[in-house]
Amino acid sequence: MAFFDKIREGLRKTKESAAGGLNTVLATFRAVDDALLDDLEDALVLADLGATLASEAVQALRRQAKLQNLQTREQVTECLAGILAERMTANTGLQLNSKPALILVVGVNGVGKTTTIGKLGQQLTSSGKKVLFAAGDTFRAAAGDQLKIWAERCGAGIVRHQEGADPSAVIFDAISAAKARGSDVIICDTAGRLHNKDNLMRELSKMNKVIHRELEGCDIETLLVLDATTGQNAINQADAFNEVTGLTGLVLTKLDGTAKGGIVINISSRLGVPVKFIGVGEKAEDLLAFDAVEFTKAFFE
Repeated sequence: MAFFDKIREGLRKTKESAAGGLNTVLATFRAVDDALLDDLEDALVLADLGATLASEAVQALRRQAKLQNLQTREQVTECLAGILAERMTANTGLQLNSKPALILVVGVNGVGKTTTIGKLGQQLTSSGKKVLFAAGDTFRAAAGDQLKIWAERCGAGIVRHQEGADPSAVIFDAISAAKARGSDVIICDTAGRLHNKDNLMRELSKMNKVIHRELEGCDIETLLVLDATTGQNAINQADAFNEVTGLTGLVLTKLDGTAKGGIVINISSRLGVPVKFIGVGEKAEDLLAFDAVEFTKAFFE
């Protein structure tokens, strides 16, 4: 199934509820007037774009409608989709050119970090990369076992310590092992941590310092995994993690289970950080490289 088709299906719940209002509004389209623009703004807010972004998008549509003399529903939807896509930071993909390169995966509890790592590992090994997992979640008993299963499934190596070990030590050892083994990419799991817990965020900061010290000059990606179903709370998480680690990308999971798909656009616009992947299912191929233009088009299909 092509990206657009998967995204369209992934956004099904969004369109069936709040964002469905977009098509409801446009179904009776006659002209780009104040009534239409007000209704579109309300629908965008309900789709979790946020009031500020929704207002900015609609005002841009108002200007473009006059400049381009938009007269049909198709012209309006294409223009609005383009406006929303432009509000997002462009996804240039993972930058993994050094050897080794590293991906640090962070987020709160239960968002799907370990599963995302497994899917990324499977995609990278399938492309010929030699991958090493670092089991940096030493607090959840099953996390290391879960990561080991993914490693066996996709042919990746794994470095893990005993439960309760210092996660920074795990990452240090994984970097040393990757250098010795000639690994292409290290993918680091981390324990789920609430973004408002200072001690856990300090621990994450320590891990980040170890990575940048040991891999100076190497490509380092820091991906925040967010559960799309959390809606506006995901923005608070993104702000906090970005401050501590300096995010290079976002991964939105469970997009197929939310009526708030607009949060994807909202967070990328707010942080200036690209969405690099979105999850629309359980299989490795359901972790999709993000395409802003195709995503925003799917809002109206």
